Amino acid sequence: MATDRLNLEGLRYAQAVAETESFSAAARAYGVTQPALSNGIAKLEERLGKKLFERSPRGVTQTAFGVRILPLIERALAALDAVGAEARRLTEPGEQKIRMGVSPLIGSHLVARAFSMVQGLPAPRDLVLREANMQELRECLLAGRLDIILIPAVAAMPRFEHRVIDVEPIVVVSPDTAEATPVEFTEAGKEQFILVPDTCGLTTFTTQLFQAHEMPLNTYPGEAASYRVLEDWAKLGLGSAMVPRSKLTSPDVCHRPLHDQGREVQISFEAVWSADSPLGPDLLRLADSLAATRQ
Repeated sequence: MATDRLNLEGLRYAQAVAETESFSAAARAYGVTQPALSNGIAKLEERLGKKLFERSPRGVTQTAFGVRILPLIERALAALDAVGAEARRLTEPGEQKIRMGVSPLIGSHLVARAFSMVQGLPAPRDLVLREANMQELRECLLAGRLDIILIPAVAAMPRFEHRVIDVEPIVVVSPDTAEATPVEFTEAGKEQFILVPDTCGLTTFTTQLFQAHEMPLNTYPGEAASYRVLEDWAKLGLGSAMVPRSKLTSPDVCHRPLHDQGREVQISFEAVWSADSPLGPDLLRLADSLAATRQ
């Protein structure tokens, strides 16, 4: 057994599977494919000498070996994270920036609120923004290149702090939309939907919505490059699209509020950050302030 070259990535993958009890959920949390995560854990198990998990149709369970080893992995990772956090605290005592990553789906109103709130912190700070897709934002948060990220609440990130900071109605843009009367999901779900690459979180949200209602998702065979193209393609008659209301190019665009048994269908957005960050107290204040003022 060669434990002198344990891969840190494999250790984190194993911890995520232990916490989520799912290889697919752990892969989503780290923004990697499930085969990549499975391969990382397989290499770790090879170095350790025994399997950590058993997979069956009923789910993922820890082996007897895993029950003994996984708590040690958790403590080792916590210690490593503490080393990084303390090093940053000691080497950047005068740091005045909060590095915030935002998904393209985050509305400008939310970013504006964040800018005003960092000035109200006990020690006012500058806010440095970075817009990127979900996977890149997660990777940067894990690597310490971002302090906090604002993303759609569609996938878990184990071991990180989460706070829902905003909710927004979902609307449907269709080729034949003539009036803005609400449409029930059971009716809208019969339409053909245009999807975007699963990078900003909108496709994940749409897919999860249909799965929750146990309805098939009928999709256009092509794929739009980003949510910004969806309106144009809907106008061409290629299909319908679900988007957050704030992402309409204009309030005058014909759209229908999406309802589920008379209630608005909404997408939630959350702030995610590490409690071990040297800026932890300020990040918690920022997230709580955004949550308290959400519309």
